[in-house]
Amino acid sequence: MTGAAAAGFAADWTGRFRGNTPAVVRPRDTAEVVRVLALCADAGIAVVPQGGNTGLVGGGVPLHGEVVLSLVRLDQMDPVDAEASQVTAGAGVTLRRLAAADPDLHLGVLIASRDSATAGGAVATNAGGLRVLRYGPMRAQVRGIEAVLSDGTVVSHLAGLVKDNTGYDYPSLLAGSEGTLAVITRVRIQLVPRLRRLVTVIVGVPGLDELHALARQAMRDVPGLVSAEFFTQAGLDILVEHAGLAPPLPSPACVYLLLEASGASALDDLAGLIGERPAAVGETAADRARLWSYRERHPEAAGFLGVPVKLDVSVPAARWVRLASEAAGVVADVDPGATVVTFGHVADGNVHVNIVPAQPADGRHEDAVFSFVASLGGSISAEHGIGALKARWLPLARSAAERALFARIRSALDPTATLNPHILPR
Repeated sequence: MTGAAAAGFAADWTGRFRGNTPAVVRPRDTAEVVRVLALCADAGIAVVPQGGNTGLVGGGVPLHGEVVLSLVRLDQMDPVDAEASQVTAGAGVTLRRLAAADPDLHLGVLIASRDSATAGGAVATNAGGLRVLRYGPMRAQVRGIEAVLSDGTVVSHLAGLVKDNTGYDYPSLLAGSEGTLAVITRVRIQLVPRLRRLVTVIVGVPGLDELHALARQAMRDVPGLVSAEFFTQAGLDILVEHAGLAPPLPSPACVYLLLEASGASALDDLAGLIGERPAAVGETAADRARLWSYRERHPEAAGFLGVPVKLDVSVPAARWVRLASEAAGVVADVDPGATVVTFGHVADGNVHVNIVPAQPADGRHEDAVFSFVASLGGSISAEHGIGALKARWLPLARSAAERALFARIRSALDPTATLNPHILPR
């Protein structure tokens, strides 16, 4: 695929990162991936592996004219192994398909882009999402990987054994590697019991301190808790105006806490936690989906106003309130006219800071937010990876010795610098 047909593979979801590619290659199986990589390595042609292209940091975009290796056609999925509660799927299988593989099992990772995000891409970026507090990120779901090294060598370990101490855990190494070490072609995924009797609530709260305390209390007192999310009135106002959403509560609140729990006692447990606070409750699938739309559509909010700078960051739990409450002010110091929309995951310290700049997007916004996060002992990337967006700020999060180790690992697995050569240290 070349020319105009390849254009959709050369831009990211935000529209901020746009590149160009001489060709998009769409292999149908592992053998074709082997041939493509062997040819490109011999010819000295760089390759950018790409899944569903839902990334937000430019890690899957051919910004330097690389060939795009799209894995979406690797969409075969084996029958579910009921004994192990596992399934082996091609890298191109969407997360929604994985989640629907068995009526009694589910995928532990739930992200807003699940309709198009793929298994391979989710593993390569170690996707997090809305249920990390219960199940962990994508790396925690991986029980095996098949991958192709840059010279065409296939490595495969898909038995799915929970106990297997026979050497280096390279599946875990490839999780979060952003396509820099190998091309993931198949993954063995641990599924979780499908949640029953789910209850979703949105609670209006006057401030972030109270919201954080309420979320921490929920983690202690609600045994079936699976999600704890927040958003603000500022982001909600944008969605009400531009997306046609009706406010979830009769009166506005400063911030909103979304909680979801499962089990026979979920409704009573959440009701006891909420007390007299204003809240909306959803028990049916339709009502829960409506309440979730307020949080899951927040990634769109800043995009209604312009091309956003999307930053996902995290800090230790004890400093989450500072991050969530001061991020907008940190941005205002370098761009007083910028619009800032914050939302994210309370329980794991992760805040998404979405910025619509008024001043040029020349790095000032990232520098301000990432420096603040580093001062709190946090990470400049909680979910989406480093990509092109965050590469220059990696020293804030990783020491010189760590970055040198990254480069040594890359050199060992990809000596020809074929795979995503401009992402992460080399």
